[in-house]
Amino acid sequence: MIEPLRQDWGGVLVAVEKDLSEVTAESSAEKQGKARQKAVAQVEAFLADLRGLRVLDPACGTGNFLYVSMELIKGLEAEVLDYLTGLGGQAPLLEVSPENFLGLELNPRAASVASLVLWIGYLQIYARGKHARPAPPEPVLKAFKNIRQTDAVLKYRKTEVNPEATRWDGVSRVKNQTGQMVPDPDARVPDVQYLSPTAPSWPIADFIVGNPPFIGAGPMRETLGDGYVKALRTVYKIGKHHPGVPDSADFVMYWWFKAAQLMDASTLRRFGFVTTNSIKQTFNRRVIEAALDSPTRPLSLLYAVPDHPWVDEADGAAVRIAMTVVGRGVREGVIERVVKETAGENGEYEVEMEEGRGLIHPDLTVGADVTAAGALEAMRDLSNPGVKLHGNGFIVPRQSKPDPKTGLRGTDAADLGLGRIPGLEKHIRQYRNGRDLNQTSRGVMVIDLFGLTENDVRTRFPEVYQYLKESVKPERDAKAQSVDGAGYAKLWWLFGKPRPELRKALNGLTRYIATVETSKHRTFQFLDAAILPDNMIVAVAHDDAYVLGVLSSRIHVVWALAQGGTLEDRPRYNKTRCFETFPFPAATPAQQGAIREKAEELDAHRKQRLNLHPDLTLTGLYNVLEKLRAGEALTDAERDVNTRGLVKTLKDLHDELDTLVADAYGWSADLGALELLEKLAALNARRAAEERQDIVQYLRPEYQNPDRSVQGLLVEAVETSAAATRLPAFPKKTREQSQVVRQLLKDSARPLTPGQIAGSFTGVGESRIEDILGLMEGVGQVREVPEVGGYVA
Repeated sequence: MIEPLRQDWGGVLVAVEKDLSEVTAESSAEKQGKARQKAVAQVEAFLADLRGLRVLDPACGTGNFLYVSMELIKGLEAEVLDYLTGLGGQAPLLEVSPENFLGLELNPRAASVASLVLWIGYLQIYARGKHARPAPPEPVLKAFKNIRQTDAVLKYRKTEVNPEATRWDGVSRVKNQTGQMVPDPDARVPDVQYLSPTAPSWPIADFIVGNPPFIGAGPMRETLGDGYVKALRTVYKIGKHHPGVPDSADFVMYWWFKAAQLMDASTLRRFGFVTTNSIKQTFNRRVIEAALDSPTRPLSLLYAVPDHPWVDEADGAAVRIAMTVVGRGVREGVIERVVKETAGENGEYEVEMEEGRGLIHPDLTVGADVTAAGALEAMRDLSNPGVKLHGNGFIVPRQSKPDPKTGLRGTDAADLGLGRIPGLEKHIRQYRNGRDLNQTSRGVMVIDLFGLTENDVRTRFPEVYQYLKESVKPERDAKAQSVDGAGYAKLWWLFGKPRPELRKALNGLTRYIATVETSKHRTFQFLDAAILPDNMIVAVAHDDAYVLGVLSSRIHVVWALAQGGTLEDRPRYNKTRCFETFPFPAATPAQQGAIREKAEELDAHRKQRLNLHPDLTLTGLYNVLEKLRAGEALTDAERDVNTRGLVKTLKDLHDELDTLVADAYGWSADLGALELLEKLAALNARRAAEERQDIVQYLRPEYQNPDRSVQGLLVEAVETSAAATRLPAFPKKTREQSQVVRQLLKDSARPLTPGQIAGSFTGVGESRIEDILGLMEGVGQVREVPEVGGYVA
């Protein structure tokens, strides 16, 4: 919990220090004041976010986890308030308080104690002088009702006594022969039946923490009662179209399952639980596998301790526990293993830990590192982003309509000579961006003068020349101060990024494959070669539906989600990481033919439904498809989309395609995401090894390797290219820049120099890294190690 919050604060600090560093003593008072106001506003915004934070412990007991959470967050708040007052700002009237910490607890006495613990801890923070304020805001004590006495995993209408069954009373314990406290076999109470059981709702939270009850699957009936366990397992029963909890899972997995389900909510950033170390066992692991392997909303273990000594607070017994922290997306995590432990005189343990990093599996082991996969020679020169205009004046409608108010009509393609001036049809082309593909197409055209000089345009297409000179050139001239801007201004009649490599790859094709770079759903489709793609579309220069089919399969989508980044909550398709590293199957001609046929059917089906019903969208179809896969009920509007868009048929086509592609790899179509990633990473490594022996399985050999006698490039060139493509781009904003630099330093086993840090990213020089390190050192996030000239976090 505190780690991502401190990362957020660290980013704010660096951004503020950067703004303040740009103001000197010689700057005007007005400029200094504005810089300070901006800094204060950024810090106040962070404090407001902190005040709105909610932390939930759904098995809070007497409130220990909530108390620790509050102390950590109040410590961060105090640090931020000190910084704010140092800037000349004023502490807000409202602060983080027990209201921010929510608890669910079945035991009424424990629930009351938890509320009291939070208030006492809250007042002690001020009494010990650990806060910027001398005293908390008044009124001090408030009835927030933030601790609810309730069952966190089972809700029911009422109970009825079952006189034919008894169970342990859940409280009484006796010592066994070894001296351990165990349930008293003679302390029996009548069992009860739970009527109309359902899963309860949990309060909305940003973080969930806790230490749910340690009850194994075997003792559950004896401890909780047959009626309770029967109701619980009925509510969470795994269905054909929805996830659940296996009957053989431990009690704690019901908390884990509910928290994982809540990760679909936009506010929950992470959850973390202390559980028994049996979480790694088969039936418990299935709950984790379902969350991590979700085809639409996968989660990842960001931190894990597979096995650690622990003392159960209920009876003081020594137990073995595991710790897991979960976040969204397919991401690497940190795993810590106990390599040495020593028991103390009072039951405490001194442990020595060993840290590892990688993709953490459901059994709490580190798996394949997909980020180590290198670009393959077999995939080179085929994927490119579309053109980048640098001027909206290039876009024109095919036919403009008069404004209903003024009667005026904008310039359209016909006004510029399309259909009238010979040759212009090659330079006013159909144009599509991401929204055109995923939502509703605008049907616009674009003026593409690639290959023409300014004089060519003026003499051959005078209307186009004047139109662009009036609509594009002024915008280019206004931004000519920078080096790039000067280049764009000089060639004002051409796109900013005309993509000659894309044009070369598409030459001779009648169609190509396109996917929107940033999209909620990863879909691929054919576009006619006459259509020019926008910069936010990745174009794959291939016209074979076999390639479309493999890219449209779940196997490739899982790889793309793991390799690509995200923008907000939408996955990004980074061609270098998602496409160029992806190993295609060594499919037989028959397998290729089957995949080709199914992919053509899939592409035609979607286009037919969208053409028949213009109000439907590709995103809308796949929103419904996602709900069908999840077994969720459809709304009336979604049922209409399903009916007119034939989404069930779309699902069947995808399922059939997935089976065909999996068969081409020689794998089961039911493999989970983690196992697929392992296999793909291993296949990528094998292909890379083959390519070092000049054995290259080109995807489009007649284009990529026209000289059939030469099998690929020199090994050194391939390895250099692959290494270069693995480098991530350096972020644009100062806040994000500091975060990635700090993470790089934390992950490094030795100090790094500014040059080494700059060499770990694309798009940044050593001088910029030195500036960032200076800002970070000023706020205590890094320190220099003079003897090596490097920095550590």
